[in-house]
Amino acid sequence: MTTTLLHQSPAGFATPLLVVFAADTATKDAPATPTLLTTSAPIETAATPWLTSGDFKATLGETFLLPAPAGLKAQRLLLIGLGKADKLTPHELRKAAGVAIRFARPRTLRTLALTLPEHPLLPPGPCIRAIAEGAIVADFDIDFYRADRKDLSIESLTVLSASPITEALQTSFNEGVILAESQNFARTLINEPGNILTPTELGKRTAAMAAEFNLACEVHSMEKILELKMGAFASVTQGSPQPPALIVLRYEPPTPPPTNAPIIGLVGKGITFDTGGISIKPAADMDKMKYDMAGAASMIATMRAIAQLKPNVRVLCVVCSCENMPDGHAFKPGDVVTAMSGKTIEIMNTDAEGRLVLADGLHYAQTLGATHLINAATLTGAIGTALGQINAGLFSNNDETTQHFFDAVTITGEKFWRMPCTDDYRDQIKSQIADILNSTGSRYGGATTAAMFLKEFVGDTPWIHLDIAAVTWLDDAKPWQSKGPSGVAIRTITEWVRTYAS
Repeated sequence: MTTTLLHQSPAGFATPLLVVFAADTATKDAPATPTLLTTSAPIETAATPWLTSGDFKATLGETFLLPAPAGLKAQRLLLIGLGKADKLTPHELRKAAGVAIRFARPRTLRTLALTLPEHPLLPPGPCIRAIAEGAIVADFDIDFYRADRKDLSIESLTVLSASPITEALQTSFNEGVILAESQNFARTLINEPGNILTPTELGKRTAAMAAEFNLACEVHSMEKILELKMGAFASVTQGSPQPPALIVLRYEPPTPPPTNAPIIGLVGKGITFDTGGISIKPAADMDKMKYDMAGAASMIATMRAIAQLKPNVRVLCVVCSCENMPDGHAFKPGDVVTAMSGKTIEIMNTDAEGRLVLADGLHYAQTLGATHLINAATLTGAIGTALGQINAGLFSNNDETTQHFFDAVTITGEKFWRMPCTDDYRDQIKSQIADILNSTGSRYGGATTAAMFLKEFVGDTPWIHLDIAAVTWLDDAKPWQSKGPSGVAIRTITEWVRTYAS
């Protein structure tokens, strides 16, 4: 999709589809006519009869199509609702831009234009970025391997602004494009079948991305893992014939930060297929375990965005990638393994493998110089039991670091909920024969005990753990987004990193 930001009257812009946003001004006491968020008189003239008819109420994501609108050069005028006028934010606009794309795709409309809404609650900069994000994320479907696949991609999107295009406005638009394209990059990786995206292939694609965007990249396999004494990571990979991949990315800003400036470490769980190992999973839905590398994809995609946005902060990324398979060499319940940090771990459940690879990844990131850590992982089913499929779980050992993250959330609109990660949970992961257990076996607090396990490997380093298991895959399409991988957390992690730029 080519994207253009243009200062032009929408009424005079020739396009197959012109999109205008509207707000619901009704109250419980007084029904009201939906309000168009544009000052274009010809658009108001064309749409007003339909706004007063009651056929369109401007609820969030609601659409109303006017063919051949009089007085406009556009062939079609599409009204899209943003919801209640007194509660508008750029986050509704992001969804509505996605609705426009999902409306156009099945109708073989390859070119469209969106008007930048005019409303006191919708500042132009955040709105133009939200439009770019919503539109590009919406232009994605998962049917990569269908022989009869029809390419429904949008070829050209123009965003029309009633005000002149300032440098700041163009920058916001460009940022939205970068973040959304990075999110789709992650979604493409997550969508790949396990027989295609092996750890080796993940390493190759990461290296290719790094070369394109001038990131330093190293991809190692078992020899380096053993050399580093990553016993937790190595134990997970030993049941698979596919070699593991230890991937390290580095971003160095154009202007060197001060010597005492933070160095941000991103760590991702990269299990390209998870059978559960000896503690094998049920057959139902095991096919989705190709997405058990979504945490790794999120971190790799975040580095893709950072390389283009160029914040003045050093960032490194560690991905521990392998398969978790059950064969005669696989690690077993009752085994004891030694992590890179020297801690010993009693294996109670081989399906609690993600925390093992992250344990070594988090420790390694610190040895490479990271002063602040964040990891993302499809770590536990328990987080979905706690929070459903709306919020991802956030765990942390540091309030200030967490506040940085939630400051970023206000910009990105993604949903996270802070969960407990306090020392009174520590006893639940004590082992009788080793330092800690990798799983308690209890049905209570599974997401927190998994976070407590990871906490053992970060020490006093400020750290955030994102458990994205329940929000990584959408089982049903939304009006603004296809079913399949969501690409959650990339935009927010990127903004979190930027809060540390000097």
